[in-house]
Amino acid sequence: MSRTSHIFYGWYLVAICILSMILIYGIRHSFAVFFSPILEEFHWSRGDIAMMMSLNILIYGFLAPLAGGLADRWRPRVLIPGGIVILGLATAGCAFATRLWHFYFLFGFLMSIGSAFSGWPIFAPALMNWFTKRRGLVLGLGQMGGGLSFVYSIFVEFTIRNLGWRHAFLALSFILMATLLPLLFWLFFYRPQDKGLTAYGAEDFQSLQPQSRGEKKGGRCAPPLGGGLKEVLQTRQLWFLVASYALYWGIAGYMVMAHQVRFLQDKGFSSAFSASIFALLGIMIFFGQLSAFLSDWLGREKTHTLATCLSVTGLAALLGVNENSHVWLLYAFAVLFGYGGGLATPVTYAASADLFHGRHFGTVGGLLLGGMGVGGVLGPWLGGYLFDISGSYKFAFAFCIVSLVFSTLFLWVAAPRKAALAEVSPKK
Repeated sequence: MSRTSHIFYGWYLVAICILSMILIYGIRHSFAVFFSPILEEFHWSRGDIAMMMSLNILIYGFLAPLAGGLADRWRPRVLIPGGIVILGLATAGCAFATRLWHFYFLFGFLMSIGSAFSGWPIFAPALMNWFTKRRGLVLGLGQMGGGLSFVYSIFVEFTIRNLGWRHAFLALSFILMATLLPLLFWLFFYRPQDKGLTAYGAEDFQSLQPQSRGEKKGGRCAPPLGGGLKEVLQTRQLWFLVASYALYWGIAGYMVMAHQVRFLQDKGFSSAFSASIFALLGIMIFFGQLSAFLSDWLGREKTHTLATCLSVTGLAALLGVNENSHVWLLYAFAVLFGYGGGLATPVTYAASADLFHGRHFGTVGGLLLGGMGVGGVLGPWLGGYLFDISGSYKFAFAFCIVSLVFSTLFLWVAAPRKAALAEVSPKK
């Protein structure tokens, strides 16, 4: 006699998303660990090496709306394996790179294509398709893999130490494709209808529709701020959210991520200890993402403000690091900056879902990542450039603080709280 599982399949999708995010984004986020051996072997400037990360984020950001929109219209179960293959081959190719342009093409261009068509631009709208309730919680859980991908750098650093950085790239490629190709091809379903199911909380959501600002079109709810993509793109709330995400993660987040390990090595800390601080930051990002349910209770704006305050305090601690006697400042940085960054990301996505839930959310989520890409081309490169001209990272990290403050201001202006209130308030 067969037993029917009482666990909603959407939760399995969340688990698949977590593992996929670890392996997909663990490659990009291990850049900080690869930074030093590449610098020591080729002696390029820090700005030139950091441009690898900037290009990766920029192209990824530009492709994210395309990937999200294409997933809405085509076959995600074909797109995702294709993206995994491209990402895996590009990662393996880095093992044979000998020129700067090789890294720009492989790490900066091809990797970003693979990540865009196998990662969060497709997972985010898929999770929104499967869940119409508890979106803050679900997005936070789904993005936990992004936080844990920083912990993956411990394995990468160990592999580099024992096998060299070239073999480390080969190992990452093999693990990625051997694990995710069969998993995603057989178990990933973009919509609950693809498996003969309905979304979690769909009944409650439908009962609210006569009182909401949305209109049902073909059995689906149109975005609250406009029934078509053109109307969505013309709303200022969307672009304030895009700017907020660009400032928080594109500029501030990835500037710190790209240079943190080298910054600590410049201060006299070992590569293993520097990688462990980087991993601790990733663990705290994980806990921050796990706490995304707070935004369902406190509201998106207040939760994002809390995240910004924690991240700014963490950066202030990092700026105070001068020598080995200030180890406690490094732990304070990793805990505060990591938790704040992890909390801010799903809050921004939940805010966008509040405003633009519906059939265009894949494109909206992609645009958020596009904003991150635009900011990301500036963040890592600017951090390296400011160091090259000043000999210090202080100006770079101070610039990050300013970016974080403006990120929260823009999210307040977008005002997702008004959309959330409108969803449950009857028309007069």
